Amino acid sequence: MSVGLVICSHSAKLAEGVAELAGQMAKAVTIVPAGGTGDGRIGTSVELVSAAVEKLLDEGLDVAVLTDLGSATMTVESVIEALGPDRAAHVRHAEGPLVEGAVAASVAAQIGGDLTAVALAAQAKELFA
Repeated sequence: MSVGLVICSHSAKLAEGVAELAGQMAKAVTIVPAGGTGDGRIGTSVELVSAAVEKLLDEGLDVAVLTDLGSATMTVESVIEALGPDRAAHVRHAEGPLVEGAVAASVAAQIGGDLTAVALAAQAKELFA
C-alpha cells in the first residue's frame, strides 16, 4: 500500500510550505497540509487533521502524519484514537523534525517504502547532521 503524508502545523502557511517543499522531492506522493485552526489563527484543529487523514485513507493510502510542536502531537493522537482500530492501523504519527522529516519521509514514500519505513525516515535526524 502506498503512503501519503499529512503535515500538521500550528501555522497554515508553514504546513503549506513544508508540503510544497517535500512535494518537490517526491512528486508522486500525496502530501496534504493541515495547518492552523481553519479560521486564520495559529493552532491546530482536530477537524482539519481528521479531514486530511480521512481523505488519504479514502484514497487507499496509508498515512504518515508529521507535526511541528507538542500540542500538534496531542491533536494527532486524538485523531488516530477516533478512527477506530481498523483505520488507525493505517495511520502513524511520524515523529521527527518537521521540514527535514517531511522531505525524508516523502522520498521514502516515493521509492515505495511502507508506512513503517516512511515513519522511520521522518525520524532519521542523522541524515541531516
